[in-house]
Amino acid sequence: MRKLILYIATSLDGYIARADGRVDWLESIPNPDQLDYGYADFLASVDTTLMGNSTYQTILSFGGDFPYADKLNFVFSRQTSLTDTDYVRFVHEDPATFVKSLKNQPGKDIWLVGGGQLNTILLNAGLIDQFIITLAPVSLGAGIPLFGPGAVETQFKFIKSESFETGFVQVVYETVPPPTHS
Repeated sequence: MRKLILYIATSLDGYIARADGRVDWLESIPNPDQLDYGYADFLASVDTTLMGNSTYQTILSFGGDFPYADKLNFVFSRQTSLTDTDYVRFVHEDPATFVKSLKNQPGKDIWLVGGGQLNTILLNAGLIDQFIITLAPVSLGAGIPLFGPGAVETQFKFIKSESFETGFVQVVYETVPPPTHS
């Protein structure tokens, strides 16, 4: 079965973006050696991306070519009027049902790009297998949280961490399956 991996950066106070969706704060932290924090290796390990429509619109606002054109990309939206593009298929069905089916199909791992609402739905459904969270040395004070209201309490198993001279710290966790009661 394919793994669903949430690979994302957060501020130290747990925000993945400003309230308006901007992630400019990630670029404001000096990175003189142009470290990619394992991004290229991670990107090579996945063949599918999942994101909410707000996250998709933010990516489009960066300009340039769509960055995941070589992947199968699904964007979840309640807007049924959206039309598929060359690189994106819009999904209007229940995200948890869709992802359960997707994980059982052949392929590489699946990247949950975000945002907070989709992260919460898939966390609550127990569908995220691994979390690769890169903590940025900045506090935003407000914005879009990693998980939205209603996120269920979930236990994680620590896998590893790595710190970088830029002040970023990357942690990897896996979901601990809930105990089975017999």
